[in-house]
Amino acid sequence: MTSSPSEPTHLLPKLLTAVTVLAQHGPADAAVTSLTLDSRQAAPGTAFFALRGVQADGHQFIPKAVAQGATVVVCEELPAKLAGGATYVQVKDSAEAMAHMAAAFYGHPSQQLKLVGVTGTNGKTTTATMLHKLFAARGYKAGLLSTVQNQIGDEVIPATHTTPDAIRLNELLARMVAARCTHAFMEVSSHAVVQHRVTGLEFAGGIFTNLTHDHLDYHGTFDNYLKAKKGFFDMLPASAFALTNADDKRGMVMLQNTKAKKTTYSLRSQATVRGRLIENSVEGLLLEVDGHEVQFRLIGVFNAYNLLAVYGAATLLGEEPEETLTVLSGLTSAPGRFEPVVSPRKRVVGIVDYAHTPDALENVLQTIADIRRPEQAVITVVGCGGNRDGAKRPIMADLACRLSDRAVLTSDNPRFEDPNEILRQMQAGVRPTDAGKYLTVPDRREAIKTACALARPGDIVLVAGKGHENYQEIQGQRSAFDDRLVLLEAYELLSL
Repeated sequence: MTSSPSEPTHLLPKLLTAVTVLAQHGPADAAVTSLTLDSRQAAPGTAFFALRGVQADGHQFIPKAVAQGATVVVCEELPAKLAGGATYVQVKDSAEAMAHMAAAFYGHPSQQLKLVGVTGTNGKTTTATMLHKLFAARGYKAGLLSTVQNQIGDEVIPATHTTPDAIRLNELLARMVAARCTHAFMEVSSHAVVQHRVTGLEFAGGIFTNLTHDHLDYHGTFDNYLKAKKGFFDMLPASAFALTNADDKRGMVMLQNTKAKKTTYSLRSQATVRGRLIENSVEGLLLEVDGHEVQFRLIGVFNAYNLLAVYGAATLLGEEPEETLTVLSGLTSAPGRFEPVVSPRKRVVGIVDYAHTPDALENVLQTIADIRRPEQAVITVVGCGGNRDGAKRPIMADLACRLSDRAVLTSDNPRFEDPNEILRQMQAGVRPTDAGKYLTVPDRREAIKTACALARPGDIVLVAGKGHENYQEIQGQRSAFDDRLVLLEAYELLSL
């Protein structure tokens, strides 16, 4: 990602203010007009950052960046031959240096907004999106950085990552400042913390939702994953708030070393924000929140926690409690999060959800169990992504079979793996007593159609894993695929 070519010129010393430089060769006062981590985008005036990635090492692209005119090269190892004309800056961690330099290049935009980060395994998108909707409804102009989409006020910008790289992130925040946004709400992934994407940002608050089995393909161990999430709270300043889910067994760990104001939310124990579940039905949630009884449109216990987090953050940002609850009561969730897709003749209730971890799938199926009528069967379509954490595959299949009446195991972005091998690993988790409850249909479109064909009038078809995604990724190729549209196609074909 490069910065806009229309950006102002910055002299290198100004960009290096917060960076520890190990060595520097070349003109010290080089003028920088753009930033990039992609050597193909390098040009005169560009500062190129050589990052060590999972797939490639940016250091091997330094010659190309310099050949294309890069003015500055930031790297961890200096090339054996330093080509003339460029300034080389050696640092301990190129990603960390890039984050600090990007913040300085864009004028430290996070300091000019009330920026709130949301981290955790599940609930990040819903919580960040609901906060954005709440503040927009309250009359503020706010920004959103989420898995589903980025927003600057009402302007929607497609999202490619849960948390963008540091250059893109600071550029978006600067655009929010220029558009006169007062608040910004963003998801903070564990990858983003480890890769220094949020380093150098100033947060007004941080929210922790929960922590379950996910991304172990990247972090290696659950302890590393926990430390990544905790790292976000460790970086919060004393002026910020740290709001954590007290009912999650790792919730209080997040607060151990933070300098921020420590606050909690809970449905089960004493907390800064106290909620009590009164009713959970297909019509929504009835909750008591800090002594106020409120009906919400969202469904499920997991959404009760999301609502408490949103309410808690809003009040910590200075919003009036009763007015906040009034607005929250009328809001809907993020796209692809427990999203109903009812058949035209209302014979089948389809639900599309992004649940792609064991905990998320269990939460969704438990929510359905809580609101279903006795005569309604639940048919679950679920797959597991390729080139990702394989340990959860048998767990996902076991949950789908145990907690559904029927299950259809299928593909979910197989990427470069054989879909049939992924299905074989999933089937290994199915208990012998559930062997007759599932089918394997590798083609996801056919799997959704099969599930709908199995449904009787009134049954519930859960399509889990992709949620808002509008593509299927197979052998490096992305093709259009939206679970919600495929459900509607199936209804039409089967006259449901």
